[in-house]
Amino acid sequence: MEKIYSIQEVSRMLGIPKDTLRYYDRIGIVSPFREENQYRRYSKNDLIDLMNIQIMQYADFSLDEIKGKFGFHRMENVDPAYCQEVAAFLDEKNVETRKKIAHLQKVSQLLDVASETLRDFNHERDQRLAEIVHEIYQTIRKKETEIFEEGCHGHQS
Repeated sequence: MEKIYSIQEVSRMLGIPKDTLRYYDRIGIVSPFREENQYRRYSKNDLIDLMNIQIMQYADFSLDEIKGKFGFHRMENVDPAYCQEVAAFLDEKNVETRKKIAHLQKVSQLLDVASETLRDFNHERDQRLAEIVHEIYQTIRKKETEIFEEGCHGHQS
């Protein structure tokens, strides 16, 4: 017989608060078996699903994305079309992630140069800081222009 786990045991093993486990059940992400007394009982597969959810949250997926795209299936029941849909979604998420990384690298570079400039203020460092600020500003303005143009094109007669 397969071992089943109480909500307390799962909370302790995975470091997920009991209220969070109850919430996951309420929204249908992980729905453990219920005994006659209505206590939740988690299977090994439920634990695996919960670990996957933790990993996906770490990867910056929202609960809505997790619930909408990752209806946890056992591999023997997976539709190939579903796999393609999820793969495309993951590709899009990866593009977003790489954009965030590029943005954060620019911010980090700006902060490095700003702190170096303030520690040892001179014309050369001040000029380099101004160049980076200008480059970031141009990137921001380009994004605003793209958003504005997309919005205008969508409203043309």
